Amino acid sequence: MKHRYLITPEGTKDYLFEEAVLKKRIENRLRDTFQFRGYHEVITPSLEYLDVFTKTESGIPVEQMYKLIDSKGRLMVLRPDSTMPIARLSATRLKNEKTPLRLYYHQPVFSLNPSLRGRSNEMMQTGIELIGVTNQKSDIEVLVTATKVLQDLDIDNFRIELGHIGFFHYLVSRLEIDTDTKETIRQLIENKNYPALNDILDHLDNQKIASVIKMLPRLFGNQTVFAKARDCMKELDPEITQMLDYLQTLYQSLLELGLENKITVDLGIVNHTDYYTGIVFKGYVEGYGEEILSGGRYDNLLKEFGSDLGAIGFAVNVDSAVKALLSTKQHQIASAEILVFSDQNYQVKALEHIAKLAELKITTEYSLFETMEDTLQYAKNKGIHRIDIVEEQIKTIQL
Repeated sequence: MKHRYLITPEGTKDYLFEEAVLKKRIENRLRDTFQFRGYHEVITPSLEYLDVFTKTESGIPVEQMYKLIDSKGRLMVLRPDSTMPIARLSATRLKNEKTPLRLYYHQPVFSLNPSLRGRSNEMMQTGIELIGVTNQKSDIEVLVTATKVLQDLDIDNFRIELGHIGFFHYLVSRLEIDTDTKETIRQLIENKNYPALNDILDHLDNQKIASVIKMLPRLFGNQTVFAKARDCMKELDPEITQMLDYLQTLYQSLLELGLENKITVDLGIVNHTDYYTGIVFKGYVEGYGEEILSGGRYDNLLKEFGSDLGAIGFAVNVDSAVKALLSTKQHQIASAEILVFSDQNYQVKALEHIAKLAELKITTEYSLFETMEDTLQYAKNKGIHRIDIVEEQIKTIQL
């Protein structure tokens, strides 16, 4: 048997030093951002019954979930998504609370990703859910909060891509295709794989709809996208025109808030998660290809749990945010400001000195070396510029 006690499982990793420090800093800033905007923290179990994620079309394949069996033989999973457990929570424990519910969470999700994709199987998510309101004001609030999140992480070169999942749902519902073909088309649009997408669509009977689907991944950019979309969708039902009108109104409101350089229209956003019903959006950092934020409106999900409430939210992939910041900035571990040295006769006095410095919020290390020579060398190696020598009197050496 091959022993694996020296490595982590596939799709997981250890966080060390600057990664761990940055991860904690991001988590704390996101908590502050959400709390100061009136959101309240909730925590759902890491273990959930499989039924929570299969009662409705979640878009998460069962084969990608970590599954367990409890003592009574019931099938359980490690939480692969945070929104659905919060929908369960809102429809049960919080069903008598006045709406809107402003909730935020900070917890890991688990998913078995194909090993060749290089994605993590354990991912820390922090996000919000605004539950009980279905209007433009709630959409604006959540979108502005998403931009605020990225600003609070000191990310300047970010962008939010804004779309509407209703276009995709409308179009594929008018094609006579099975579920597997629908998913293939969705993946090809998401990856902007034009040749493969055309190969499938060219063999379908409804070429009017197929020609519009071909255009979806190309409808990307600024407000000129709306004119292009109207042109290619002009022969379709008024329902799709209404979606386009709403998205344009929303986009214009964001421009008026000064976000013109941060918001991009992308009608090719076709999230894998199937519970979205309205606007969808993703957040990216320039130079880092993976999304670090994603969300959208899901007005039908809570009905599956017995509560007819509209909702919108987003999640930040904290692990991706760490990678993005490390790829764009130089983050170093802060060295101790002071190294305290003493011989055995003054150990107690040295530790009392360290305690006083800690009360002043000064980062301090106690030298564990026996000689001053070794202590000096350690300070130079660690970039510590001050040594306090504790004897009858405390002497300071500046390096």
